[in-house]
Amino acid sequence: MAIDYDKLMASKSTGQEFTYTDRETMLYALGIGFGRDPMNTKELPFVYEKNLKTIPTMSSVIAWGAGGMRDSGINYLMVVHGEQKLTMHKPLPIATTISVDSRVVGVWDKGKDKGAILVSETVITDKKSGDKLCTMQGTTFARGDGGFGGPREGAPEPHKMPERAADLTVEVDTRPDQALLYRLSGDRNPLHSDPDIAKAAGFPRPILHGLCTYGSCCRAIISSPVVDYDPTKITGFDVRFSSPVFPGETIAVDIWKDGNIASFRARVKERDVVVINNGKCTLSA
Repeated sequence: MAIDYDKLMASKSTGQEFTYTDRETMLYALGIGFGRDPMNTKELPFVYEKNLKTIPTMSSVIAWGAGGMRDSGINYLMVVHGEQKLTMHKPLPIATTISVDSRVVGVWDKGKDKGAILVSETVITDKKSGDKLCTMQGTTFARGDGGFGGPREGAPEPHKMPERAADLTVEVDTRPDQALLYRLSGDRNPLHSDPDIAKAAGFPRPILHGLCTYGSCCRAIISSPVVDYDPTKITGFDVRFSSPVFPGETIAVDIWKDGNIASFRARVKERDVVVINNGKCTLSA
C-alpha cells in the first residue's frame, strides 16, 4: 500500500490527555543516567523528590503514544527515526496533567529508491494552567515508501555544525541494563529488550532507544559548564540520529558554544561511531 499524501497531511489528533507524577519524572532521569553516584549533590535533585528538577527532553516520553499514523500506508518495517526537535515554552512541571495536539506538517518524496520524509508536530499544554509547555517535531525516514508522487523539495535542513575543533567534550556512560530501565518511561519496543527480536532486525543484541541517546546528550550538556545543572536554561534541543548505541557503551558529546547556541555531536567512544549529529541546544538569553 502506497503513502496517501492527502490523508497523511490531514492526519491529526487533538485534546489527548496524559498524567504524570514525580515518580515518572524521577524514573526518566534515572533512565538517561542521572543519579549514578547517589552522593553527587548536583545530580540528586533530578532523582530525589527534595527540590526535584525536570529535564527538557522528558517531553519526548510524557505523551508517549499520542497521535499516530497507522493508516498512512507506511511500511513500518522500513521506518527509522531521523530527527527530533524540541522548543520549550515553559519548564515542565514536576507532575501534572497535559493536553496534547498532534498533526503531520510535511511529507516529502525523495524518490522510489530513496524513501520518504515525514514530519509530525506535537504541542503539549498544561491542562490546569492552560500554559503551552513545549512543541516537538519528529522526522520519520520511511525508507521503503518513496515514489508516491509527493513534493520533493522543502524538507527541513539540518543544523550546520561549526568547522573548528570542539570547545569541550563531556562523556556520559550507559549501563548494560540501560534500555531495560528507560523502556519503563513508555517505549516498550522489543528491539530494545529482546535478543531474538534484535537479531532478526540485524543487530547482535538489543540497542539503546534513540530517544534515550537523545536524553543522554541532554544529560551531558546539563552537567557541562554550558548549563551547570540548571535545565531551565535550555529552550531548544534538536538532533539528527546517525547510528545506534549498544547499552554499556560510553557516549562522548563534543560541544561548541556560540552565543546562546551550543552545537553538539555525539559518538560512541569504544567504536568511534557518530550516533547523533547536527545537534543544536538553544539557551535562554
